[in-house]
Amino acid sequence: MKKISRRKMIQFGVLSGLASALGINGSFAKAWALIPTPDETEGPFYPVKDQQDKDADLTQIKGHKAAAQGQHIVVSGQIQDVAGYPVVQAALDIWQADAHGRYHHPRDPNPVRPDENFQGWAIIHSDENGLFRFKTVMPGAYPASRSWIRPPHIHFKVSKPGFRVLTTQMYFPAEKLNRSDLLLNAKSAQERTAMTARLVAQQGNLPVYEYNIVLDLLHR
Repeated sequence: MKKISRRKMIQFGVLSGLASALGINGSFAKAWALIPTPDETEGPFYPVKDQQDKDADLTQIKGHKAAAQGQHIVVSGQIQDVAGYPVVQAALDIWQADAHGRYHHPRDPNPVRPDENFQGWAIIHSDENGLFRFKTVMPGAYPASRSWIRPPHIHFKVSKPGFRVLTTQMYFPAEKLNRSDLLLNAKSAQERTAMTARLVAQQGNLPVYEYNIVLDLLHR
């Protein structure tokens, strides 16, 4: 991912330099910029009760002997700005339902019993190359209404001074429920692609998904 990032930075720099040499205004460079990751609703289940363990391994709570139920997965990616530069030390606030589709939230109406060994919430930071990585479980689908079943998804709130705060949702590829989700299908095809992770590797019994995020500048 580091090589890709450098290539994008070089490409953007060459194009910007060419635009300046030709006397073309800033709209040229903007046309070649990356598209910011689409916003999405925060939803009603953002954690309201603080917890000590909010590290990058949501499958294991400190002090618990048992691990979280369900398929464990890894999600990794890079945070960039619209010019393709890595965003260093961006804060990622991550929350999701457990493998049964239940949030650790007092107002979640899902009648299934929550997995008490699932952390459910993490706050991590991108590294010096804008990279992030966390381990979690494949979230379960759950009913949003009598006629609407939400597909597996993970909530993100990403922030860094100088950038617009991004609240979005990450979806998984090849999920049948993606086709009928009211939120996802309100997006354009390009936006849906940007909000859907890619399965890129299998580390033992751990599927690894890649999800790259583009932040927009606060003022540009």
